[in-house]
Formats: sequence, structure tokens, C-alpha cells
Amino acid sequence: MRTTVDSRALPQHVAIIMDGNGRWASKRLLPHNAGHRAGAQNLRKLSEEIERLGIKYLTVYALSTENWARPEKEVQGLIKLMHEYFQQYIDDSKKNDMKLTFIGDVSRFEPDLRQKIETLKTLTKEKKGLHVTLAINYGARDELARAARKLAEEGTYIDEETLTRTLDGFPTPDPDLLIRTGGEMRLSNFMLWQLAYAEMYFTDILWPDFGKKDLNAALEWFGGRARRFGGR
Repeated sequence: MRTTVDSRALPQHVAIIMDGNGRWASKRLLPHNAGHRAGAQNLRKLSEEIERLGIKYLTVYALSTENWARPEKEVQGLIKLMHEYFQQYIDDSKKNDMKLTFIGDVSRFEPDLRQKIETLKTLTKEKKGLHVTLAINYGARDELARAARKLAEEGTYIDEETLTRTLDGFPTPDPDLLIRTGGEMRLSNFMLWQLAYAEMYFTDILWPDFGKKDLNAALEWFGGRARRFGGR
């Protein structure tokens, strides 16, 4: 049975800041990496629900440029988790229609992880289902700076159109809805350019606990918004 969300009011593109994994683990007296694993499992589950609803694009903040400052054990746990889940996505690509792309500077990762990223992009590039973008080693200021440097080196006149076309996720459309879990109410250097006109939904629910009914609540809230894009 489908949810009660009016399909006419669904966003085309949902972006999610998946916050609260560490606090979820701490509440259960578990290491932070147990929370990251629970969060990764939740992403897989909700991606399937988002695809079922008919939403076309999903972008999630998986690893920021600032996250490298976390304790080394936690960072290495995150890298290990990416290896594991990217392999699962590679295996899943044979039986589902989900497309995966990436934003962020992946050059920092070791060659075998970069190879899995390229393999995923190649295997899923013709898929027609939900388009999932993973933001890894991503920071919006870094993205904008890299794009500006590239255009300057090319001698290209920089305006809104050329800068937009040079950003990591182009031509994916801008998000319509941003969801941030975990109780914080800030963008944390996530898609600063692309979120200019997104509706922003904040919830105290920690990401591993954010389930289908919580997603449904966010979508219902979005459906009640009047989007004027600066007009009346």
C-alpha cells in the first residue's frame, strides 16, 4: 500500500544531511562506527522507499572535507564502511535499476576505493531508476573553489550558468527539499550553491532512527509549502 503523500506534491530531488550516527551509538554505549554502520543500513532501506515513491534524485552527505579531523579510528572505520557498501552496491547493480554518482574530491582516497567508485559509476550510468549521489570528501566551499579555478585556468567568463555547469553534480537538478536529522539547524558546508531555493526540513530524530513514517512526515510538510522562488 502506498503512503498518503500526494504524488503531485513530491519533490523531484531530496538532499539529506544524515546527522546523529555518533550520538545514536553513544546512547547505546557503542563505538561511533557502530552508529555509522547503522546509518549506512538505514540509507539503503530509505533509498528503496524513496525510489518506490517515485522521487527521481537523492543526494546524501556521506563524508565531509571536515570529517578527516575526527579521531583516526573513526575515520578509518568510515573508509572501511565505504569499501564494504560500495562493493554491495556493485553487486546490487546486477539486479536493480539505481544509478550512483559522486560529488566531492575523490582524489584523496586510496586507489582501490577510487576504483570501486569508477566501477559503480560505469555499471550504473545507464540505469533509469533512482539517481543517488553520494557526497564524499565533499565541502561546498571546496567545490566552488575548484570550479572557479577550473574556469579561471580555461579563461572562461564566470557567471551563474558557467559556474553551475562546472560544479561536481551537474547536470543533476538542484534539490527541492533538504532534510537534516539529528537536531542541528545548519547546512554544514553542504551544497551551498544548489540549495539556494530548497525547502529545509529539520528534525531531532537521529539518522539511524529516521524511518519511513519520518520520511513521510517530511514529504507531507514539503507538500504544504508555497514555493515562490523570490516572487510573490
